[in-house]
Amino acid sequence: MPAILQIKNIQKSFGAREILEDASVTLNTDQKVGFIGRNGAGKSTLCKIITGHEPADSGEVVFSSDLQLSYLEQHDPYEDDERVIDFLERYTQQEPWRCGQVAAQFQLKNELLEARVKSLSGGYQTRVKLTAMLLREPNFLILDEPSNYLDLKTLILLEEFLQDFRGGFIIVSHDREFLKKTCDHTLEAENGKLSLYPGNVEDYLEFKQEQESIIAKTNQNILDKKKQLQTFVDRFKAKASKASQARSKMKQIEKLTTIDIGAAQGNVRIAIPHGPQRNGLAFRCEDLTIGYPEAVIAERIYLNYDHGAKIAILGDNGQGKTTFMKTIAGDLEKKGGDIKWGYACEAAYYAQHVVTQLDPTHTVYKHLEEAAAPDVTKQDILAMAGCFLFRDNDIKKNVNVLSGGERARLCLAGLLLKKRNVIMLDEPTNHLDFETVEALGAALKRFTGTVFFISHDRTFVNMIATDIVEVAGGAVKSYPGTYADYVYRMENQVHKELESSGSTNKKAKAKKVDEKKLRKQRDFAKRDIAKKLKRCEKQQEKHRKEVEELEAEMANDPSACTHANASRHESLAQLIKDEEERWLELQTELEKLED
Repeated sequence: MPAILQIKNIQKSFGAREILEDASVTLNTDQKVGFIGRNGAGKSTLCKIITGHEPADSGEVVFSSDLQLSYLEQHDPYEDDERVIDFLERYTQQEPWRCGQVAAQFQLKNELLEARVKSLSGGYQTRVKLTAMLLREPNFLILDEPSNYLDLKTLILLEEFLQDFRGGFIIVSHDREFLKKTCDHTLEAENGKLSLYPGNVEDYLEFKQEQESIIAKTNQNILDKKKQLQTFVDRFKAKASKASQARSKMKQIEKLTTIDIGAAQGNVRIAIPHGPQRNGLAFRCEDLTIGYPEAVIAERIYLNYDHGAKIAILGDNGQGKTTFMKTIAGDLEKKGGDIKWGYACEAAYYAQHVVTQLDPTHTVYKHLEEAAAPDVTKQDILAMAGCFLFRDNDIKKNVNVLSGGERARLCLAGLLLKKRNVIMLDEPTNHLDFETVEALGAALKRFTGTVFFISHDRTFVNMIATDIVEVAGGAVKSYPGTYADYVYRMENQVHKELESSGSTNKKAKAKKVDEKKLRKQRDFAKRDIAKKLKRCEKQQEKHRKEVEELEAEMANDPSACTHANASRHESLAQLIKDEEERWLELQTELEKLED
């Protein structure tokens, strides 16, 4: 398979911190690569280097002449009042019909094409960006965290597109399920280096764990052997009769070296401080109406949950999940009905806007210290900071120098230290690597209090949810099935919508698939005929050489003019004739295929 993209010896540092060190990898035309690694390992930096948005300190990125690269924009490339269709036409220079055709793959049709892009939810804005990316007709994609803020339906649409995409891509994502469904290779950034594995993320992590286990066992055996040899040396080095053996053992010790496994990454384990466990009612709402002064979002809401429940709030973007969360958290005034919390319930709320409320003059440690409950120890604070990648001198950083992702992690760490018995989380996983996502999921599962959370990360939801609330069509209801049931229903719904609205597209796609299959068959046939032609030519050459040798032998030695040699000469002439006729037939077939 031809190489389409080569990353050669890339070095990149930010100040004294080296992100990438001699990072190299070669990617082929149709490899679908899931890109993983800890926060700060260099995933987004490498994507920016590939797309030309960030220079490398040294090294190079080599593109194949066949490469048609496109990427998912991280900024908003549309203008304030620009309609979806107008943006797509301007940004991609494609005809309106083509823009509409591609947009339909992401269910952007009719009134949505006429809507202002900035009036759409974050998930639908991402659909617009995906459409713009695809309209460039690429054969290789770079997608940095494409699933952030996407609802489940859009995520399934994106998976459908990526599974059918005839080309390669690199996807940075913390969503293990998303990577499993879309990628056949795994690329990891770790300790400044890149490792490419021919398998999905779960296969890779299993392989990596096995390798680490083997290395650890090997290293322990080496250390045990060195200890055994050192004991002999210490005991006998002073004895003349054993001195030569002791020196030999010392040389053996010098040759025994352990296998370097790089800087230890450690395993993330989050411990959430919490108070005494409570039983009975945690939350109840009756005839609740939610919305804003100018609009009702949902009404007649009846829900109740006991202490210890883990409630996932699910639904399409723009349906009111965050409105419901803000209302029950007290951040938004209810429009009607009653909300009742159980005895001594105290909630800690992680909202999408909390990062704007940080004091820019505080250090990381100062913020966590003020956010933590009075009886939380300094060691607990440092441990929580470390879990969210604030280690060593990082805890002395001022808030005003932190990136958006670092601020989000800081707010989440501070919230978990509050020692509240109700935790409310709105999209908590967007700025976490998947190891931290799963550590947070495990911690929330162990947490004895109550959790309300909004998330579209299927692995995260699956780890935690005991109950599901669905927000859709002006209603907020308890969903009767499991999360697996919910996902299955949503997948079927998306597939039916694609089938009912995209029959023309599906026929066109099927036609393209047939044409591609036909081209492959034709190319295979042409290669096969070319091989047979070469064999014919070689056979003719071989037979002619034997004829020449036979004729020379009979000319130089009359005794060689035997009946057997004459018969062989006649046979060779016939073989040459047969091969020439075969060559002409094959040549005719080849010309027909090339027409």
